[in-house]
Amino acid sequence: MKPRHLPLAACVVALTCSMLACNYQSQSTATWTAVPILPTVPPSPAPPTLPPSAVPDPTSTPAQILRPFPLVEDPGAMFAYTTLTGDTLEALALRFGVEPVQIMGGSPFPASSYLPIGLHLQIPNVLEAISPGGDLLPDGELVYSPTAADFEASAFIGGAGGYLSRYSETLVDDSVLSGAAIVQRVADENSVNPRLLLAMIEERSGWVYGGPPADADALLYPLGFSIPDRRGLYQELSVAATQLNRGYYGWRLGTLVETTDADGARVRWNPTLNAGSVAVLHLYALLGGADRYLEGVAGQEGFTANYQSMFGDSWSRAAAAGPILTPELAQPALELPFAIGERWSLTAGPHYAWTSGTPRAALDLSPITSEEPCAVSASWVTASAPGIVVRAENNTAVLDLDGDGRENTGWVVVYYHLATYELIAPRTPVATGDALGHPSCEGGRSTGKHVHVARKYNGEWLAADGPVPFILSGWRAVADARNFYGSLVRGDERVTSDSSGQQGSTIWR
Repeated sequence: MKPRHLPLAACVVALTCSMLACNYQSQSTATWTAVPILPTVPPSPAPPTLPPSAVPDPTSTPAQILRPFPLVEDPGAMFAYTTLTGDTLEALALRFGVEPVQIMGGSPFPASSYLPIGLHLQIPNVLEAISPGGDLLPDGELVYSPTAADFEASAFIGGAGGYLSRYSETLVDDSVLSGAAIVQRVADENSVNPRLLLAMIEERSGWVYGGPPADADALLYPLGFSIPDRRGLYQELSVAATQLNRGYYGWRLGTLVETTDADGARVRWNPTLNAGSVAVLHLYALLGGADRYLEGVAGQEGFTANYQSMFGDSWSRAAAAGPILTPELAQPALELPFAIGERWSLTAGPHYAWTSGTPRAALDLSPITSEEPCAVSASWVTASAPGIVVRAENNTAVLDLDGDGRENTGWVVVYYHLATYELIAPRTPVATGDALGHPSCEGGRSTGKHVHVARKYNGEWLAADGPVPFILSGWRAVADARNFYGSLVRGDERVTSDSSGQQGSTIWR
């Protein structure tokens, strides 16, 4: 049967937060001025130069790679599919709607690890109504990956000279952020590529190159989500980043195979699409509906044309950077983030790395003390490995393990809910066990002091109980069916999460 797309109306999805590790973004009140407003926080020193082998040469001009979208074709009785970076057997089975044993290739497949890239598979076509296929956006242009290692959002915004370069916003904590600072903060927090965020802003509002809008609602809701308590660019961009991540990681894991709007209309995504393409399609389906989402992404003035006009050939850039994930990927040795001899509680098993759009990549650990539940603890959160603290702000410390001083390349460990008091300074080299900050309730919502810890590789959040399991001091994370629940297992020992830190949740080095 020839694939077709189903009707889909406009939709706004409210975001939800979890009690212990939700990273709810501060509501903002937008203000506008005729002169540029600079970020209130001084910029960090320039990072060290990245080794040439680690990032594509920005001066080179690779041959353009043509990737058509949309492709509306009849796959017949079988899909011919070539495996992509990050594919797993389980996720493919969910996306194609088949059992794993129905996926046919030339050799046995690993059941739980990443599949080799480039395998040619034959998969039965059991789907009746699907979206068009083709290639819309590489994975590396969705996540904050090595493809953006040479990209400076603030310089691009300043050079474009549009309204975004003059925009400022006041958050509820009275801090003032420029438009450039907002884009960079949302990119950092959600690990979404700043090029993509800028393309979304320009396509939806024209703020990157154009002047201020005359309509008051367009000033408050530049992307068009129009959620009453999420006004201003920071909130709108955070909502967009959450939905992009929801589409990306949901497709990566096979947990999101279709998009449904508030009226119940839905579209099933073509199973041959890559995760980056599904992420953008998911967002535009929510914003535009079935009668407009294809036009929004593939029309003459749509997302794809706009993205290429602003940033050139994304596929060539992604090819030069290489795959984000490989089947050989293995976690380096990591230690529990506290001192030897101390005892802490596993207060939350695998749960969202950042917002509800991100995978279950994080664990929560709390010191066992007699302190008040939300007192800033005298205990220290410590470095799980040697590296450089590339970012330390907003109750977050980001530890880069490969020493290149960049958050979007190689292995990174993110620590959240650290107190502002005695938070380590950015650009600080550390050894394993060095102090980073104190566990607290600061940042987001929390019922007790703790540290929220998660991993990224090449900018991609990695599920704690995924193909590359989260292992700390030999303790391996095991997820429960429920978010925030799970265990740490080391040999015959097992520690089970408990939000109140009761017996059985105690963990040690």
